[in-house]
Amino acid sequence: MNKIITLFFFVMFVIGTDTFLISPLLPTLSDLYHVSTDISGWMVSAYALGYAVFAFIAGPISDNLNRKKVMLYGMIAFTISTFLCGMASSFWMMCAMRLIAGISAAFVTPQVWASIPLLVKPEKIVKSMGIATAGLAISQAFGLPIGSYFASFSWNTPFFVLSGCSFVLILLIAVLMPSIENKQNIQNKQSIVGRYKSLFLNPKASPLFLAYLLFQTGNFASFNFLGTWLSADYNFNVTQIGLAMLILGIGNFCGSFFGSGYVSKIGNASTLFGGLVLMAALYFSLPFYHNIALVEVAFFLMFFIAGILFPLMMSLLQSLSANARGTIAALSNSAMYIGTTLGTCIAGFLYHYFGNFISVTTFTASMFIISILIYKVSGVLNPVKANVAKEQNVVK
Repeated sequence: MNKIITLFFFVMFVIGTDTFLISPLLPTLSDLYHVSTDISGWMVSAYALGYAVFAFIAGPISDNLNRKKVMLYGMIAFTISTFLCGMASSFWMMCAMRLIAGISAAFVTPQVWASIPLLVKPEKIVKSMGIATAGLAISQAFGLPIGSYFASFSWNTPFFVLSGCSFVLILLIAVLMPSIENKQNIQNKQSIVGRYKSLFLNPKASPLFLAYLLFQTGNFASFNFLGTWLSADYNFNVTQIGLAMLILGIGNFCGSFFGSGYVSKIGNASTLFGGLVLMAALYFSLPFYHNIALVEVAFFLMFFIAGILFPLMMSLLQSLSANARGTIAALSNSAMYIGTTLGTCIAGFLYHYFGNFISVTTFTASMFIISILIYKVSGVLNPVKANVAKEQNVVK
C-alpha cells in the first residue's frame, strides 16, 4: 500500500499546487485580458467557488460509486480544464476553466481521505493521512515559487506543465489504485440530502464538524494576515515575507510527515488537546515577540503542530461513518473553505478596527480554546480508545 499512499501524496501536491498556481500570474493576466486588479481576483475565486460549492454534492455522489472511477474521471476533467487554462484567450474563458478545475478537484480530493481508512491498517491511518497532508503542505510552500519559475518562460507554461503532471497521475491511478466500492451503498443508494441526514444522526457528527470549522476559522484568521503584520511591524518586503511563509510550509510538511510517531506515543486525545493548547499559546504570544528569529521559530512550531493535528482531525471525522466517507471528506473540505472566508473577514475587521495584530491572534487563540471545549463535549478527548467499527466496504 506504500505505492498508493505515495500516489495520494502526489495527487494532493498537484491539486494543491493548482490552487496557488495563478496567484503570481495575476498581474500578467490582468494586462493580457485588460481587466482591473480587483476584477482579476475572480480568476482565483472561481476555482475556490467551484470547489466549495460542488464539494457538498461530490461527497454524497461518490459514496454511491466506485471511488477509483470517481477519482479517475475527476482527474481527467481536472487535467483537461487546467490545460485549457493555458489556452484561454479571454478573461471569461479563464474564469470558466478555473471554475471547472475547482469542481473537478472537489471530486478528487475527498476520495483520498475516504480511501485511506479502507486501504491501510487502523494503526496506520493517521500516518497515511499525514503523508497525504504533506503533499498539500509542500504545495502550499512551493506552489507559488513553482508558478513563478515556469511563468518566467511564458504565462501559460505553468498550466501546461501541471496538466502534463496530472496526465501522468491519471495513468498511475488507473494502474495502481484498487477498485473501492461499498456494496451496501450501491445496492441502497441514498439521495444527497438523505446521505447528510444519515451522517448527522451520529451525535458526534455536529460537534466534531463544528470544532473543525472553528479551528480552521481561527487558523486562517491569523494566517491570512501574517504578511500584513510582518510588513507593518518588521518592514518586510515581498521577498522576505515569501521566505517567512516558506518556513510555515516546511513546518507543516515536517508535522504532517513525521507527526504520526508523536500521536502513537502520546495518544489521540492527548495530542489533540495538547496541540490545540500549544497553538493557542503560540498564536496569542506571537505579536509580543520583538525578535524576528523568535517569530520564525514560532512559525515553524505552529505549523509543525498544525501538520500533526490536521490528519488527526480528519481521521476522527472519517471514523463517524463507514458508509459516508466521501460525504465526510467533502464536508470537511467545505468547512475549511467556509472557515477561511469567515476567518479572513473577521480578522480584517479586527485588524482595521483595533489597528493591531494582537486582536487577530487573540481571536485565533479563542477559537482554538472553544474548539477544545467542543471536542471535550463530544467525548473524543476521552483517553479511552474508541472501538473501531467493522468496515462494510469491499476493496477489490
